Amino acid sequence: MEYTTLGDTGTTVSRLCYGTWRFGRQTGDVENETSREEAHALLDACRDHGINFIDTANVYGDPDGTSEEWIGEWMADRDVDREDLVIASKVYFPFNGWGDPGPNDSGLGRKHIRAQIEGTLERLGTDHLDLYYIHRWDENTPIRETMQTLTELVREGKVNHLGASTMAAWQLTKALWTSDVEGLERFDVTQPMVNAAQYATVEDYLDVCADQNLAVCPYSPLAGGFLTGKYERTEDGGVEAPDGSRGSLDDVFEDRYATDRAWDVLEAVESVADEVDATPAQVSLRWLMDQDRVTCVPIVGARTPEQLEENVGAVDVELGDEQFERIDSARADADE
Repeated sequence: MEYTTLGDTGTTVSRLCYGTWRFGRQTGDVENETSREEAHALLDACRDHGINFIDTANVYGDPDGTSEEWIGEWMADRDVDREDLVIASKVYFPFNGWGDPGPNDSGLGRKHIRAQIEGTLERLGTDHLDLYYIHRWDENTPIRETMQTLTELVREGKVNHLGASTMAAWQLTKALWTSDVEGLERFDVTQPMVNAAQYATVEDYLDVCADQNLAVCPYSPLAGGFLTGKYERTEDGGVEAPDGSRGSLDDVFEDRYATDRAWDVLEAVESVADEVDATPAQVSLRWLMDQDRVTCVPIVGARTPEQLEENVGAVDVELGDEQFERIDSARADADE
């Protein structure tokens, strides 16, 4: 495993982060995309491969909190040294474990953040998080209140660093400016949706990250599995998806991932994969890791230890300049 420093922090993480959003998740008629036993086996595999960076959220799983709880149980069952891991969680959405959400049971106000951090720490069985993301932007709470509350958590030792998930570039800029002007803790890490097929759609956001030296931890780095090459394009322009895959479970898959640009990028990725004796997934992950203007740590969500092993193989892939640019060109040409 390769390791890198997370942006401007002093924290060292594996070049891949493991995302646990599938733990206990139910999609349609599929109960528990990843069961407790499977989750623990995947976390074992992470440790075996040297992945020390684990991503979760208070609302992952059914019921909410299941992912955090299973991670905490795994650490206790395996007697894992807490300091061997870098654990990230998130806050914003209503926590349904409380029942019907009340007026202060969502968002980024002080009351909700304070309540949610306590539940997250209890489920994980730890006294601190290494990284705490705001899961979304809260239009109803002044960003000053949010950053003040998060700063309190850092100074109390409950959180080491702060992160921002999906939002617009201007919102990220506003949050950073508020922190600087008010003398508050600022975001060090971001978590946008970035992959080879959709990179250009967040260009302004990544410009801010590069300028401010924020680490980027993209979710959906394989475009929901599209960039693994397991999908085929039908004659009518649709997607033929294997049973149980995201494409067969998610009604928005074609609109979000299987665009004309994505098919062009996939063709380029597959050609490079053949040349470097790697899989399309490995090439797609390596392409992200090789971004030179930001520290990029993709979040992978492998369903099995075998898939995780394939993802980890991206660390050993080497892309030449021409191969890297070929994927870039396929993406740019599709935008014209």
